[in-house]
Amino acid sequence: MPLFDVYPLYNVTPVSGKGIHVYDDKGEEYLDLYGGHAVISIGHAHPNYVEAITSQVNALGFYSNAIQNPLQKQLADKIEALSGCQGYELFLVNSGAEANENALKLASFKTGKSRVIAFKNGFHGRTSAAVAATDNPNVVAPINAQQKVTFLELNDILGVKAELEKGDVCAVIVEFIQGVGGLDQGSAAFFEQVYALCKTNNTMFIADEVQSGYGRSGKFFAFQHYNVTPDIISIAKGMGNGFPIGGILIHPNIEAKYGMLGTTFGGNHLACAAGLAVLHTIEDEGLMANVDAMSHYFIEKAKTIPQIKNIKGRGLMLGLEFDFEVGDLRKDLIYNYKIFTGGAANKKLLRILPPLNIEKQNIDQFFEALKGALKNAEQIVD
Repeated sequence: MPLFDVYPLYNVTPVSGKGIHVYDDKGEEYLDLYGGHAVISIGHAHPNYVEAITSQVNALGFYSNAIQNPLQKQLADKIEALSGCQGYELFLVNSGAEANENALKLASFKTGKSRVIAFKNGFHGRTSAAVAATDNPNVVAPINAQQKVTFLELNDILGVKAELEKGDVCAVIVEFIQGVGGLDQGSAAFFEQVYALCKTNNTMFIADEVQSGYGRSGKFFAFQHYNVTPDIISIAKGMGNGFPIGGILIHPNIEAKYGMLGTTFGGNHLACAAGLAVLHTIEDEGLMANVDAMSHYFIEKAKTIPQIKNIKGRGLMLGLEFDFEVGDLRKDLIYNYKIFTGGAANKKLLRILPPLNIEKQNIDQFFEALKGALKNAEQIVD
């Protein structure tokens, strides 16, 4: 049976990984500066992670949410301790799309309203409400387009104010650093004014931290760079270091009711074991401090490359913007220099999302390769 052909694939077959490297079926080593869309947060096959999952699957891999699962409470407590988000409650799911879907559903439950404000170039997932709030018509089917969503430009505070004052908006959903869209950010004044307007207009303020959370921005959550307190925070990608897990942190101003939300696989024993291993490793190895140090080092190195026209993002959620489309550059990096990087909706942007324990020597290797790949590109043009 053939696979449904929805992904353009590089001709590389990874079979193992260790730290910041993956190895293909021919034994070639690749430097992984993309982490499978920012999923690999503590490195491939981290011993803490392998031990946690192995021990848990040997004991109990899964049972439903109809029984007590102390691992869920341990995970919730550890997230609270490391994030500083005191008083929130945790609902666990399996992915970022599910996290945002449930965030939007909760907002509608809480407010009794149904319209959503989202921002252009945003990406929030591929389930029904989440994909409707994603600014890409190519991934929105007619059944999704029935959702009521208004897209505005980042920093358009007058537009946000006008839409909220119509009285029918249940939620404003925000990526504080846009991922797929290309690492764009609103201003501090914009985010803080949007938050204040949500409070005034009985609208839930949702922080989509699916990609930017878990230390990637240099703080545990990217919204913590601003003076805002989200009603709902969605999390996923770096949460399980590759094991499927997501969730939402829910402010106590939203009351839980039986039957309101539900999931079969969300918060299962293996997922919680993976999630706890990630958090313990982030804490024990000081990875958020490493994010700041390596981000500064990376940016200083990037400034020495004249072909880079703009450096976007924050922490280890970075983009290098050129004045040409980077598709061929990415291919050169992966096939000739054995380095994984990412693309974005902005075709001129090279996206860098490495594991949080990246080291200077890895960054040096990347920039030496980039110089070579850029020289190759110039020779082709000539």
